[in-house]
Amino acid sequence: MRNIWNSLSKAAAPIAAAAILALAAAKPGHADTWNAAVGAQSADKGKQALAFLSNELWIHVGDGIRWTAATDELHTVTFLKTGQIRPPLFAAGNSGPFVGCPNATPDGSSFDGSTCVTSAPLTIGQTYTVHFPTAGNYKLVCLVHLRMTGAVHVLPTLQQLPHDQDFYDRQAVQDKAELLWGAFVLEGLGNAVAEPSSAHGVTAGIADITATGGGSSTASVMRFLGATMVVRVGDTVEWTNRAPAIFHTITFGTEPTNAFPPFPQGLPTDPDGVRHTVISSPNQSVNSGVIGSPNQETVGAPQLSLDFTRFRVTFTSPGTFNYICALHDQIGMKGTVIVHP
Repeated sequence: MRNIWNSLSKAAAPIAAAAILALAAAKPGHADTWNAAVGAQSADKGKQALAFLSNELWIHVGDGIRWTAATDELHTVTFLKTGQIRPPLFAAGNSGPFVGCPNATPDGSSFDGSTCVTSAPLTIGQTYTVHFPTAGNYKLVCLVHLRMTGAVHVLPTLQQLPHDQDFYDRQAVQDKAELLWGAFVLEGLGNAVAEPSSAHGVTAGIADITATGGGSSTASVMRFLGATMVVRVGDTVEWTNRAPAIFHTITFGTEPTNAFPPFPQGLPTDPDGVRHTVISSPNQSVNSGVIGSPNQETVGAPQLSLDFTRFRVTFTSPGTFNYICALHDQIGMKGTVIVHP
């Protein structure tokens, strides 16, 4: 992912925004521009809150909301019109440009429910503001992460608002703390969360989705748990993605250009449907393709095939084999397999 992330990060602010703790002041019930954060992360970037903070706001007609990206993980601020098909993040097999509505709409755009409005993928420190000229209730989504949603309630000017900016600031701090603490707990559980189906099992990310009345948020560990695995020649290592609605890869060697690389054609699949390949050299480039559980259990949507949540590699020669998640290596999701004779 570093190819796309590096190009986007050139436009990022030079310092990390303390988006939650340094929001602009606003008079209770009379703010023209409200403030919220997009995401939160731990100091090592391995624990991520995939959330809008706060994820539910009440404002007046004509007001705007300024969202500030607070993580190195990419997010978007997106309002789709009702019934609109959710677009992919990137075109051309996810290796092309950002798709958007199409494309990103300018900072400061207005949303009234009739036309999609979206930021480009935001990196840490960047901001995006949306104005709301019409009363209504609008759903907020992130095009990068499924189940990262929020709500904006736009009330008539003369109607009293239930909360002020200070309330949202306090709520954001509390939600951030709860989500990141949840990620720390998940990381502590590690591979004990579920018994690996392999003797040499690695958890490729783990997450927990929660919901409020406004939307859904995810406490996520963007790490390989059991990241350094020691095995012998002939052993098979199995990676399992335990993070619902979050994709990862297991990528050895050269990182693919495609941000969501497909599984290489011609490599075998085991009878239980798990992708499985053989690596014979530390210089060999092998990629799992994306593994994870898509949001497929939806009424009215076509049934998808069984999820690809696992990947297996058999090592046939000794050496040190380094690998990454091609989607999250920029925040430190890397691992090593040490193979002894």
